[in-house]
Parts: sequence; C-alpha cells; structure tokens
Amino acid sequence: MNTFGRLFRISVFGESHGDRVGVTIDGCPPGIALDMGDFVNDLSRRKSGAKGTTPRIESDEPEIVSGVFNGFTAGSPITILFANKNTRSTDYNFTHKSRPGHADFVANRKFNGFNDPRGGGHFSGRLTLALVAAGVLAKKILKGISINATLKQAGGMDNIEEAIDKAMLQGDSIGGLVECIISGLPVGLGEPFFDSVESLISHAVFAIPAIKGIEFGSGFRAAEMFGSEHNDPFVDEYGKTKSNYAGGINGGITNGNDIVFRVAVKPTSSISKPQETFDFDNKKSTTLKIKGRHDACIALRVPVVLEAVAAIVLTDLLLVHHSTQPFALKD
Repeated sequence: MNTFGRLFRISVFGESHGDRVGVTIDGCPPGIALDMGDFVNDLSRRKSGAKGTTPRIESDEPEIVSGVFNGFTAGSPITILFANKNTRSTDYNFTHKSRPGHADFVANRKFNGFNDPRGGGHFSGRLTLALVAAGVLAKKILKGISINATLKQAGGMDNIEEAIDKAMLQGDSIGGLVECIISGLPVGLGEPFFDSVESLISHAVFAIPAIKGIEFGSGFRAAEMFGSEHNDPFVDEYGKTKSNYAGGINGGITNGNDIVFRVAVKPTSSISKPQETFDFDNKKSTTLKIKGRHDACIALRVPVVLEAVAAIVLTDLLLVHHSTQPFALKD
C-alpha cells in the first residue's frame, strides 16, 4: 500500500515519468500556516544538480490543490502535486532486460507487466519528493523539535568529495552513511513492541529507495559492549542521561534524550558500466548498458528525505499521544 500513519496519514502517488507525482496528507490539524515559501529550503536540499547527482533537473514547484485556505491548513485532506517535465523516456526501451539492482523484475511479475517502467515508475526515487513535501508540513507541527540529518561517509570514506570523484571517474556509483539527530522531544512517545518508536521510524525509513540498514544509538556496536558500559546513567530528575547508547529510546518510548539513528544507503543501481543481466524475450544472458541520467551517489540527497520521514512519524506519534492523554503541542 502507499499510505502510512494512523492520525497523520500520508499517501504518495505518481511515477517518475508520469504527468505528476504528489502526496495527500490527511489528519493534519487546522490552523497551521502554510505557503509556498515553506517548501523552498527542504525541496532545494533534495534537488539534483550538484556533482555526483543526476543531471535531470526539475523545477519541483509544489502545487497545493486542496486543504489550505487563506494561508492556513483547513482540516481537510491536503494534496500537493509536482509536475514531471524533464523526462527522457526513450532511455528505457529495454523492458525485456531487467536492470540489475532495480525493481524492474519484481514490478513486472507482481503487476503482470502493466507497471510503468520508465525511470523506475512508481519505484523511483522521484517519489521522495512527495515525502519531503509531507515532511515540510510535519516539521511545522513539531514546533520546538529539531531534526537534522547529515551525510557522514560516502563509499566508506570520510572525504565525500574524493569518494564521489573516484566513483564518477570509474563510471560507477557509491553508497553512504547518513546520521539523524532529533532533539527536543518529550518523554512518552511510542508504545512497547509493534508501535515502538524504532519500529515506526524504521518502517518509514525503508520507504526511501536505496536504504539497506538502520541502527539506533550504539546500534550494532552494542553487541560488543558490557552492560555496565552500555547502560546510560541518569543525571537529573528529567531523565537526562550521561551517555546515550540507547539513542533516546527505552522500551520503544522516547526518554527525552536525543534520538540518534543512522542509515546505510546502497550505491545507485544505474551505472555507466556494462552489466550482465538476462534477456527475458530471448531466454539468455546478455549485457546491458544503461542509458539515462543517474546519481553517482544518491546518498547526497538522502538527508532531507530522512528528516522528512522522521518528522512524519513523530508528528503521528505526537498526535496519537495528544489524543490519548493530556498533552499540549508546543507554541
């Protein structure tokens, strides 16, 4: 399904080379100020054009078609559209040869060949534009809460620019490691077990194409630590801890410390190098040289998308929390 959330619900739609992509947001509280200028910063952070990103450049201008009246959210579903104008669909005339690493094969089988394969269709990273748009609104609801994601490594290197230059010179691609830190959250968001904060953030994070792993706090390093080392000692009556190996979450519930998590982004599947694949028409192995315009390092554009999905999850959790017990949204 293409819908996520309980009270703050988002539905994404569209295809990479279709007429438009967009998002519908249901459950947004009324009275949130919203205008076109609110989208500029985050949408520009996601845009391509920098070294290592795709040369496909779209205007990415949001068109708000419902749910906003006189500059404020009206309490009804909000739909935001983005036009696709800079497409080059002839680069994808090879549907009988599935691109390695892409969703071409599974999409064709699952949807009986009726899926749109151009630019990856509905599986494309183009759909992250809809996530970022929803995240802009979610961040406005999360007043006083800071969400910041940063690309820490690319291709296993701290020198990101050098890593990108190396990959581009080889006609290849690289992945990256992105860290997200969330500050200012109250204690008590989330539930034990299935609706833990980690579970819901992870669920949303894996809706971002190219994400292959996630860890919170100490993450996989915890397996190498003693309990005496890993436990976070409390230092005041508000729950602040001396260390933060728990990543701001205990028992699936926010503990008031910073939420810290990291995600692994795989290398972009479309590369300039010829790759081995299978010709499903002729029933034999063949070589495929992918055309089109692609990112050498898609991780460059992930931080703002990661912030968006985190904001969407936390907004939903905050509204659920507010609906079940006395709680005031911050001014």
